[in-house]
Amino acid sequence: MPTLILVRHGRSTANTSGVLAGRTPGVALDERGAEQAAALPGRLAALEFAAAVSSPLQRCRETLQPLLDARPGLPLHTEEGISECDYGDWSGRKLAELSDEPLMTVVQQHPSSAAFPGGESMRAMQARAVEAVREWNARIGAEHGDDATYVMCSHGDIIKALVADALGMHLDLFQRVHVDPCSVTAIRYTRLRPFLLRLGDTGDLASLAPREQSIGADAAGDTATDAAVGGGAGAP
Repeated sequence: MPTLILVRHGRSTANTSGVLAGRTPGVALDERGAEQAAALPGRLAALEFAAAVSSPLQRCRETLQPLLDARPGLPLHTEEGISECDYGDWSGRKLAELSDEPLMTVVQQHPSSAAFPGGESMRAMQARAVEAVREWNARIGAEHGDDATYVMCSHGDIIKALVADALGMHLDLFQRVHVDPCSVTAIRYTRLRPFLLRLGDTGDLASLAPREQSIGADAAGDTATDAAVGGGAGAP
């Protein structure tokens, strides 16, 4: 079965303003995100892709555009199944405000039971993303062979949920996974099991240095152990 290269979109204007964008239209890459996207073709130069698949949201399309420009023959497909989680009434709100919501504790500690008001559950989010990847694996394999590789640009929580599925982890453990903006995660699917080949690879070890603000600080106030809902802004 094919190898999937998962790219989280580059840093967005919502990431840097501390807003949970969700599916809010018009959220673009910021200057740093555009630089990250521009570097993507070079980082992926050694790989041949059968196809590129994107979430329908602007920030993902913008992230893939330099790669598409560098490879004029690479077909682009839009996939609703890997769109951002539908955060419903939480969409467009400041993450600092949301940290006081009782639901945030559930999102952090028991996400399989979390459902966003006016939106979807995290369980449903994972199910539709996994189903979309399975369908694309079958399609790419049938059209290009089991040794084919394809690239897919999606969102932080989606990628974390796909990694949890690949590792056989319960969704309640997926907040232990972290993927920075424009990071690359690679999963090789086989008939019997997936293999996680790369996780959140940015090609830059600077992101491992201690930060003034913790990974979860932009998602849940000043706590050092919470995950960044929506994925966070990455290293400064």
